[in-house]
Amino acid sequence: MKNPKIRFKGYTDDWEQRKLDDWGTFYYGRSCPKWSVTEDAIIPCIRYGELYTKFGAKIDRVYSYTNMSPENLRFSKGTEVLIPRVGEDPMDYNHCTWLSIPNVAIGEMISVFNTDNSPLFTAIMFNATLQNEFAMRVEGGSVTNLYFEKLKNIEVSFPHKDEQEKIATYFESLDHLITLHQRKCEQTKILKKYMLQKMFPQKGEKVPEIRFDGFTDDWEQRKFSDVAEYRNGKAHENEIDDDGEYIVVNSKFVSTNGEIKKFSNAQNEPLYENEIAFVLSDVPNGRAIARTFLIDKSGKYTLNQRIAGITPHEDTDPYYLHIKMNRNAYFLKFDDGNKQTNLSIKDVLNYEDMYPNYKEQQKIGNYFRSLDHLITLHQRKCEELKNIKKFMLQNMFV
Repeated sequence: MKNPKIRFKGYTDDWEQRKLDDWGTFYYGRSCPKWSVTEDAIIPCIRYGELYTKFGAKIDRVYSYTNMSPENLRFSKGTEVLIPRVGEDPMDYNHCTWLSIPNVAIGEMISVFNTDNSPLFTAIMFNATLQNEFAMRVEGGSVTNLYFEKLKNIEVSFPHKDEQEKIATYFESLDHLITLHQRKCEQTKILKKYMLQKMFPQKGEKVPEIRFDGFTDDWEQRKFSDVAEYRNGKAHENEIDDDGEYIVVNSKFVSTNGEIKKFSNAQNEPLYENEIAFVLSDVPNGRAIARTFLIDKSGKYTLNQRIAGITPHEDTDPYYLHIKMNRNAYFLKFDDGNKQTNLSIKDVLNYEDMYPNYKEQQKIGNYFRSLDHLITLHQRKCEELKNIKKFMLQNMFV
């Protein structure tokens, strides 16, 4: 195949195939050992491990500085494509990146490829198409090496320079959008964590640090029986069916916020809108114990064993209770980290906490609902963009 399946309009010329050795030149970086990377060092450098952990297809900032003598270093011009020379998994060498900053020292155990082609296009193309080629050429056991002498005979195809730039800009914009949504998601999670600490009273207090305008009354301590009803789920092992009508609410479903699903033809224990599924049992130090899931629609779910169904009273806001019970310290204290944790009905019924009046609960519940909506929105958009990128990487290169 001389051309990719998907191209930008106006580009029809065949891509040209040559060996890598004909497209550019290789050399290795020079020593920037770990001991030379210090807080008072002033020479910016790139170390091979950072290709795996710090960068995508483009390096536009530096994280490390070395105190090695400049005459013992090899510096960038801003056009180099870096390829890791050392790794563990032979299928993980597709972490090539364009070092876009000049005068940065390139550490040892990095192969450097210089070419007149677009360096960003080259890095993206290497990562998209050469994973198997790299894997076939690695040497070693638990720690492997990919020497550039083994890369020279790999045949790759390049289009004209302006098409390279067009493709590189497209993928750079996708990466920017993915990073933007990831950052927004993390910022919203941090805000949520902060507000969870500030919008509920601390131990011994009757009011939180942060409240909505118009609310001044003290919060009251209430028993679980004052705010909700409890019931146990039922076993569904014999009814599990990939084509089942009902979603089985088990610990994995709750802990992944509905991402991992099993289905059942039987609704052994129905769940209704605005009820809360609450995980009662998990392995030591489990991530599912005391997780909650707010039911969004009646007739859609069935409650599995070892999951409690919590039905808020009419004067208890469901989202407020969902947020309040989720991973609450009261329940987590039963997990000693040594054996499987099994919360009993007694443990749940003995749960007491502080509650404001119903209107303030609604305000708080709606606020956290909006934060969770934003988190989900950014996560979903990020996954959509990653899927688009994956598809285009498979179809925009030869």
